[in-house]
Amino acid sequence: MRNLNRALTATTGLQVRKATPATPATPAKSANPKAAAPKPATKKPTTVYRCPAPEELATDRLLRQPVFIMSPVRSGSTLLRMLMNAHSRLHSPHELHIRRLEVGYGSKLSQKAMSALDLERGDLEHLLWDRVMHRELVKSGKDFIVEKTPSNAFVHERIRDCWPDARFVFLLRHPVSIAQSWHEGDPDKRTYDEAAADALRYMKAVDKARKGLTGHTVRYEDITADPEQEMRRLCEFLDLDFEPTMLDYGKKDDAQVVKGLGDWRDKIKTGQVQSGRALPTEDDIPEILRPMCQAWGYSE
Repeated sequence: MRNLNRALTATTGLQVRKATPATPATPAKSANPKAAAPKPATKKPTTVYRCPAPEELATDRLLRQPVFIMSPVRSGSTLLRMLMNAHSRLHSPHELHIRRLEVGYGSKLSQKAMSALDLERGDLEHLLWDRVMHRELVKSGKDFIVEKTPSNAFVHERIRDCWPDARFVFLLRHPVSIAQSWHEGDPDKRTYDEAAADALRYMKAVDKARKGLTGHTVRYEDITADPEQEMRRLCEFLDLDFEPTMLDYGKKDDAQVVKGLGDWRDKIKTGQVQSGRALPTEDDIPEILRPMCQAWGYSE
């Protein structure tokens, strides 16, 4: 190329240069940001993990028979958590959101080292989840932990695989009451229709969990109507003796009583609270929630 350019320069005054790739023209930004083409969603890769066999549980898991409350948002899970936490053998802390705890490799060497131990990323996350919950249980001095984060329903299969001896409690409430409460919790953030659609995602996840897992179902309306009977049934499912102190949950758990629940302790015991709020009528049920109301026995 150099020899060619010398000859060309001497005879024509021209030289040969390698062409530079053309830069694609940048499209003009639209005045309306909503008109811009949305970026394609990146699908998260499937998490790889193994299910520990019964003989592996002693080394792979510290927790024994953890209890998970599978419930939609605004379904009374905080009330149920506090009732259960008042039992001398059950520790039910605030929502732990363990499914959001993730593990990453700092290098290829660390990944290879873990693979040599037969531990994939999902296995490491399960060890982390188990350790965090076990730490909380040990601090409480009790025997069994109860976890009630509503979003756990979206990963109920993974929770079952992580703890093969886990026990599940399904908490239901009238879907319209759930939607109303979800809207009233932050009316500026979501309209009633938006709240109904968003809460329905949780209801469907819980409904799917009920069909895929073995467990005990309890209704919020039944808890507020006859808490003692429902706690006796729940204790029987968990193979525990019922303790009357469960109905005095506020006295043991005052530091964690959310606004409004403290007064419920006495009202529930004296029968002043029958169902939290009046049950919606058939006319109150929006079309989007009607199938779920029928599936859960709240509508014909």
